[in-house]
Amino acid sequence: MSRKEKILENIVKRCRERDIILPTYEEMKNPETVPEGIQKELKNIGLWDLNSRNLFRITWKNEPKKFGGGYGNINYIEFPSEITGVKARIVVLIGKFFPTGSHKVGATFGPLVSRLVSGEFDPTTQKAVWPSTGNYCRGGAYDSYLLACPTIAILPEGMSKERFDWLKTVDAEIFATPGCESNVKEIYDKCHELTKERGDKIVILNQFDEIGNAIWHYVATGAAMEEVYNNIKKEGQRMSAVCLTQGSAGTLGSAEYLREKFPKIKVVAGEALQCPTLLLNGYGGHRIEGIGDKHVPWIHNMKNTDMVVDIDDQACMSLMRLFNEQIGHKFLKELGISQKIVDQLDLLGISSIANVLSAIKIAKYYEMNENDIIFTVATDSMELYQSRLKEEREKYGEYKIGDAELHYGKYLDGVDKDNMLELSYYDKKRMHNLKYFTWIEQQGKTVEELNAQWYDENYWTEHFHSYIEWDEKIKEFNERTGLLKKYR
Repeated sequence: MSRKEKILENIVKRCRERDIILPTYEEMKNPETVPEGIQKELKNIGLWDLNSRNLFRITWKNEPKKFGGGYGNINYIEFPSEITGVKARIVVLIGKFFPTGSHKVGATFGPLVSRLVSGEFDPTTQKAVWPSTGNYCRGGAYDSYLLACPTIAILPEGMSKERFDWLKTVDAEIFATPGCESNVKEIYDKCHELTKERGDKIVILNQFDEIGNAIWHYVATGAAMEEVYNNIKKEGQRMSAVCLTQGSAGTLGSAEYLREKFPKIKVVAGEALQCPTLLLNGYGGHRIEGIGDKHVPWIHNMKNTDMVVDIDDQACMSLMRLFNEQIGHKFLKELGISQKIVDQLDLLGISSIANVLSAIKIAKYYEMNENDIIFTVATDSMELYQSRLKEEREKYGEYKIGDAELHYGKYLDGVDKDNMLELSYYDKKRMHNLKYFTWIEQQGKTVEELNAQWYDENYWTEHFHSYIEWDEKIKEFNERTGLLKKYR
């Protein structure tokens, strides 16, 4: 018996003992196809519960309930022009209604499950390592717990208190590395250190080079955007752009799907102005938690990127207060913004605000009108950033009407076409070539694969379409455990 087959036997035995069933990508995309018996079981399970059946809640179609919710329509908000100041329709998919309050439970599913069903990771002897600037390691720790896999979380010490507090609840071994959101290399350094110390006792699942991260978004997020578009479009309207902060480039996997369906769409990568990596080959630190910096992720297809937009982190922090303070709500309602929209503003975390600002800037740059529909996502909500709101209050004092007027005027009504770059062929190639310094010199990737990413026309297509093969392996794995029989 091969080593992989032995490991696979260990995993099958553990899943059988703990009643763990794996969802397929197709079920996460279309959860109405989940066995009726599993859907009934979810009626007695909370959205954040540490129950393996919540693997079947890794979908954009969860009913927005804390306990017992089923499946329904995709959760999204359409921002009115009274807020955006543009005629284009800006639609935001809402990530709060995933387990852990973020869609990163999907981004981490692919990297972990692909190794489990292929016998490349043995949870009986190894720990899964999740290096991240925040939500990815939370998603990874959550999925690991549900899949009975011991876990290690690595994230910068400057991330929000909520992240660290929650990780303790899932028995994660936690390492806080020096720095803030932008200090990605320090995370990699910790991975190398742990590898030297523990050898094959750990498996690194790095969001910046795990294609499974982007594959999940290709399947689930891209299709969710397409479905919402088809449901809301009116005669003469078009899918015009998708705007997403670069981060690990996982969510940008959805743009690969949308490019296939809507070839003329504009794909926009956002980043923090305080760390203008793509725009200026720059560096620095910023406060837009969840978007990473100082390098180009291995899984970012730069050829499929049309525009880079840099967002001032002060804009995000100021709008965080406008969207979440009572005085801010009062001011917005006086502008004619509906109570329904105001009540939903807390569904946007800090990076979500950056995504919305990117969409506004794109609409202004391309002079888009009411026939243009722009998509983006809210990775998480303010539920995960209450400590940041408290810090801003302590730093700047009570929020006043003058603050609301200033923040709206400067950071919403005053959004301009600055700090943007429409990419030529060689702009894209220059940014792609930045991968060399991180991934070839530091992380052991090959120049041959780097070149294949740029020159091989089938490279990205083959990777993203591989979910079909993974679904077959997941089905085979479930057959081996025998746990689905009771639902047939």
